[in-house]
Amino acid sequence: MLPTEEKLDPRVKRTRGLILQSFGDLLAEKSFDAISVQDVAEKAQINRATFYAHFEDKYALLDHSIRQGFMQEIENRMLNACHYTPDNLRTLIITVCEFLAQLGTDCAQSQRQFEPLVEKQVKLQVYELLTLWLSKMNVNISTEIPATVAAWAIYGLASYWSHSKKRPALEKFVDQALPLVSVNLEQFAQVA
Repeated sequence: MLPTEEKLDPRVKRTRGLILQSFGDLLAEKSFDAISVQDVAEKAQINRATFYAHFEDKYALLDHSIRQGFMQEIENRMLNACHYTPDNLRTLIITVCEFLAQLGTDCAQSQRQFEPLVEKQVKLQVYELLTLWLSKMNVNISTEIPATVAAWAIYGLASYWSHSKKRPALEKFVDQALPLVSVNLEQFAQVA
């Protein structure tokens, strides 16, 4: 497990940033399978030993990149500083939809092989965020099942939208999706 970004030495943060930027640039040019650790190291102007001091392999880099990218979206919209409301839930659904759609356009070729990593990271972070929101409501109802159901629903709906050939307008889609997700969370709003 990598240390949290806030606790890293500035030099380590800078090097990790160079690695992540280089990796992102390479993903825009070619498929993940075609990218080697050497490619990333050369683009970042570091040696392979430095790469391996930060990441076990390119799969660990991909996993970290997805997690950091989605976490940045959550932080940009200040969702990590909020509590549960239907409007915040709506913003979360929009965030996941836009993140998945952006991943599809940032990569040179279809990246179906790493969709399971994206799914794992996004669902985990959505679950953690929903659990945080619900825990702030100080109710004696378990958050585990409702947060799990909502996280899976949000990811599934966003995946459906982002893969649709004829995507409906995002706002309209979210208006339709919101009641399907919020039904699992409304019990907390009613109890609080």
